Amino acid sequence: MKIILQLEELAMLMLGMYAFSYLGFSWWWFIALFFAPDVGMIGYAFGNKTGAVLYNVFHHKGLAIMLWILGYAWQEQLLQLIGLILFSHSAFDRILGYGLKYQKGFKFTHLGEIGK
Repeated sequence: MKIILQLEELAMLMLGMYAFSYLGFSWWWFIALFFAPDVGMIGYAFGNKTGAVLYNVFHHKGLAIMLWILGYAWQEQLLQLIGLILFSHSAFDRILGYGLKYQKGFKFTHLGEIGK
């Protein structure tokens, strides 16, 4: 099952990259911003609860899709870019086994415990 989920996430990463190719941005923007959502880990400096909430906001695919849709509807490419970066990065993280976090601690995710 793990391989199937990873392949599904790989397909989502590729979808994000495909959608990015239709924006007017150079590919170096995608590469430069790809790990920007990890800024959400700063929340763990303020405890597990704050860390989990902030991390999950920056790694929530529903939020990413909503931002892209709003950007598309309003013809705002920057908003579309933000949505696609969040979506693509989240898919990449999930390929590696990093899911949305529980308040118990960083290693406790909706995909299971990291490093187990």
